[in-house]
Amino acid sequence: MTGKHETFDALVDSGVTAVLRGIDEDDIVPVAEAIHAGGVRALELTADAKRCSEMIAAVDRALEDTDAVIGAGTVMDAAAARNVIEAGAEFVLAPNLNEDVIDVCNRAGVVAVPGVMTPTEAASAMEAGADILKMFPASTVGPGHIGALQGPLGDIPIMPTGGVSTENVAEYFGAGAIAVGAGSALVDYEAIAAGDMAKVQESAAAFVDAVENARS
Repeated sequence: MTGKHETFDALVDSGVTAVLRGIDEDDIVPVAEAIHAGGVRALELTADAKRCSEMIAAVDRALEDTDAVIGAGTVMDAAAARNVIEAGAEFVLAPNLNEDVIDVCNRAGVVAVPGVMTPTEAASAMEAGADILKMFPASTVGPGHIGALQGPLGDIPIMPTGGVSTENVAEYFGAGAIAVGAGSALVDYEAIAAGDMAKVQESAAAFVDAVENARS
């Protein structure tokens, strides 16, 4: 398992975390490999999937000799956090703020990325030991909300997720995001259904290009 600081750096270096939601267990490894081949280092498998722990472990094994970091999303409670960490998750995300989840992550040396929206949630998350704040759903408030949070709270690390696309990703980085999360804007589900992993890789690469252009 990668160390906590190395995982944090990998999330920032990747620029985008691919959210792999609703993908069949038989497809998860080739999809993960294609997205990583497209340049995405950070891959999030959602904990609400059946056999999520087994899928995390399988992807972790498949990509263990690469620079990929594998995490779990939609982790809603401490028990779920422990399960995905035991399976190999190196970072844990949630759509909400649950301080027990942050505590489990800190004890295990895993990057904690709780979901926040308000200044109160953001401050509470950082006080509880969060490493990155997942601004979710980003589309509800837009890029300007990053500055609205960082203004009174300082240079807190924010990862907007939910509605981030190749068309608007530059606005989020311009507003101060350290990275973004992306699901269907990055993951080509039609290509997955067709078994076209080359197209899955192409879609991921297009998002990575947009991130690199936004940062240049």
